Amino acid sequence: MTDSPEPGAMPEETYPLATLADLPEALRLGAAKAGWTELMPVQAKAIPYLFAQKDMMIQSRTGSGKTGAYLLPMLDLINPYQRYTQALILTPTRELAQQVAGEAETLGSATGVRSVAVYGGVGYGEQLDAFQAGAHLVVGTPGRVLDHLLRRSLSLEHLRFLIFDEADRMLSMGFYPDMRRVQSYLPGGGVDPKQHISTFMFSATFPPQVIRLADQFLLKPGMLNLSSDHIHVTEVEHVYYTTPGMDKDRSLVRIIEVENPPSALIFCNTKVRVEYVAVVLQRFGYDADQLSSDLSQAARDVVMTRVRQGRLRFLVATDVAARGIDLPELSHVIQYEPPEDPEAYIHRAGRTGRAGASGTAISLVNPVEAASLRRIGQRFAIDLQERPLPSDEDVERVVAERIITLLEARQRNRDRLQAERMQRFLPLARNLGASEESSLLAMLLDDFYQETFHAPVVPPEEEKPAERRPQEHGAPGSAPKRRGKEAGRRHEGREEDKKKPGRAGRRGRKS
Repeated sequence: MTDSPEPGAMPEETYPLATLADLPEALRLGAAKAGWTELMPVQAKAIPYLFAQKDMMIQSRTGSGKTGAYLLPMLDLINPYQRYTQALILTPTRELAQQVAGEAETLGSATGVRSVAVYGGVGYGEQLDAFQAGAHLVVGTPGRVLDHLLRRSLSLEHLRFLIFDEADRMLSMGFYPDMRRVQSYLPGGGVDPKQHISTFMFSATFPPQVIRLADQFLLKPGMLNLSSDHIHVTEVEHVYYTTPGMDKDRSLVRIIEVENPPSALIFCNTKVRVEYVAVVLQRFGYDADQLSSDLSQAARDVVMTRVRQGRLRFLVATDVAARGIDLPELSHVIQYEPPEDPEAYIHRAGRTGRAGASGTAISLVNPVEAASLRRIGQRFAIDLQERPLPSDEDVERVVAERIITLLEARQRNRDRLQAERMQRFLPLARNLGASEESSLLAMLLDDFYQETFHAPVVPPEEEKPAERRPQEHGAPGSAPKRRGKEAGRRHEGREEDKKKPGRAGRRGRKS
């Protein structure tokens, strides 16, 4: 029986909105220091649920004030006189970890709560000093938190609260295996029903793979949508990017790299454009195929078999060719070209966000098409959000963080002999990195990234449960024959993780 709430379910209990006046004086002082005169709507709605300490899935857009929504209750519930870690906040990026820790310092300046940000790419010294001083609140990326747990420089023995911030992005960064391993360090190994850890998951969207993730970490959670005025899961998030007319194909690639949709149906208006877009995606290394009226029945059957089996990540199609295709767990719809008929927008966008789960509809438009799209939004009362088009620098930053995550995970799983064998290549790596031959390293990194992060996804039903040693878990692409499986794990949990000794399913706990 699943512990996740039914998508769109109301919380079992509802609470009155919180106000600044309801908070303790120390927190009011911190809020004043941060320049707050009142709570943001997200904070007013969410804070009572966190004080109630019941596991919750909370949907909130980036920039809505969610950081304060979980920090204020945590800062009040932490006991500053106990010199050990009581709250852990996992974030997908070092920038977010720094931001959250900085806000915790400001809001908690009068509480005596000590916080620290931990993330990779920097030395361990300051982080170790913070642990020695007794950090109460740890904010970090899953990989570096796991490094400290393995080093025994961080203990979660006395942890009381766990926050997953931007859970959808953590999945897209490939952090799932590290998140599962961090879970094993929770009190009782994360499975003792007598050792309750209040756990909260914040996510901009709750597509099926995030809901399944919640099922592995939270106990019968409530669900609260803070992205609108209604307490339910928002079915579809509508987003558009304004792109240069002659650069739409490159723009699509940059958007896919940054958004990293687990699955997407990409609409074009003509079969010629369908073929072009499919080829572009395939040449870039994505698992993509096409459907158009020109496709032979045999070729169509091959594509449809992959679709039905969940083996195809990106399907490019015209409206006519896509009729009758049912993709119940489609996370994204991408409109490479906006439809000529406004009604078609609703039909396209309706392909995602099925059965109450949330999804995202993305449109690529030039300046003229943007005006037409906004009129569609007004006609159907759709909240269209314009996002800035990712730059090449944005893609480089995101890909760099992902590949560091993947490489660190693989390195953690090396035994002593493998680590010793690796040392012989360190001088060569330094020389290549500092010379004109650095393109050789770039080639190896590109191959590694494509073979691990963008490999075709193996459906969960085709993966047989198997016991695996803890040190093997989370080694993306550790052997060529496992690339497909590891790529699949970057999006969601697999049944085999629920079969491991001491980790049977998710941890049982009292609600």
